[in-house]
Amino acid sequence: MTAMEISFWLLVGIIFYTYLGYGALVIVLGRVKGFLRGKQSATSDAYEPQATLLFAAFNEEAWLKKKIENSLDLDYPADKLKIMVVSDGSNDGSAEIIEKFPRIIHLHGAERQGKMAALNRAMKFVKTEIVIFSDANTMLNREAIRELVSFFQDSAVGCVCGEKRVYTEDRNEASSAGEGTYWRYESRIKEGEASVGSCIGSSGELYAIRTALYRNEPADTLLDDFIISLGIALRGYRIQYAPKAYAMETASASIDEEFKRKTRIAAGHLQSILRMPGLLNPFRHGVLVLQYISHKFLRSFVAPLCFAALIPLNLFLLPERWPLYILLFILQALFYLAAGAGYLFQKRSLSSRLFFVPLYITVMNASTLVGFSRYLRGRQSVLWEKAARRAETSPKEDSRK
Repeated sequence: MTAMEISFWLLVGIIFYTYLGYGALVIVLGRVKGFLRGKQSATSDAYEPQATLLFAAFNEEAWLKKKIENSLDLDYPADKLKIMVVSDGSNDGSAEIIEKFPRIIHLHGAERQGKMAALNRAMKFVKTEIVIFSDANTMLNREAIRELVSFFQDSAVGCVCGEKRVYTEDRNEASSAGEGTYWRYESRIKEGEASVGSCIGSSGELYAIRTALYRNEPADTLLDDFIISLGIALRGYRIQYAPKAYAMETASASIDEEFKRKTRIAAGHLQSILRMPGLLNPFRHGVLVLQYISHKFLRSFVAPLCFAALIPLNLFLLPERWPLYILLFILQALFYLAAGAGYLFQKRSLSSRLFFVPLYITVMNASTLVGFSRYLRGRQSVLWEKAARRAETSPKEDSRK
């Protein structure tokens, strides 16, 4: 076997491990460990620490009333749950909506500085033991707070992430089908990771930390949820997973909007690893590093390059063992043709779910390369430009099934 062939199959192996192998491995290990561990001692239902539900908002007029009503309806004692909204330069009438609810603590900043700066400012006013972060356009299930805080009875737990669920009213839309499938798979991976070690990061839609562990991060931080949660894990605390606490949001309005969102996330991952090099030090952080590399590093930094290199390598290898490499080239071509067809179908509002997974994977990889380029050229703004979502439909708790 030539060096070029070895390189080709190494890239194929990395891609399969990144997207399927690690997920299957950690899910199986998590279930085996859960079986060997047997039933755990039940946590106390009477455990109700003082908590603050905090979310930042920039021009969320379309969602704020629903979000606040949802927050007020959560199954947690009102005298033990503070609800805080920090408005980051909103000028769309958000303030008027918030002021209609006297229980809500409203922190308004006239100048827009970005989400991380808004959270840093708000955390100065959080005095409770636990703080729960959420987004202004996500709805929580009634038991979410109770489910999250129950894990903090274990002193080794510093962060608990809830489950993100994507409301897919039209499952034949590319953005809905792809995003929904992605997050269902991610949820299973997080559950397995929590059983064998720690979840690798949390979703900003819903996660909780011990307030004492919060540290102000630089205002230009792009992925606040990732930096905050992994920073806690690097200090030796576990990130647990609460599948019965979930946040519902609608899918991106289109695959173009999803590309915009993924581009920002990619830039944020590059920023994060540059600021937290400890995530690549297995001698100090052991299993956490192996999980990070398998779950995030390969997917964010390596797999997109592997995809980009496969086709040229395949072309060079066509004269070698020609039936095999011609077949592999045809399969790759069909994959990208399916992605292209999926893009054209969603542009024309046609339905064909068969093409949406290839399209979503292609969009993820392309957005990664664009995101890295934007960050390295200093063109990624900290002021988040929200991806348009299907705001016309309010998420429902049971719509995932």
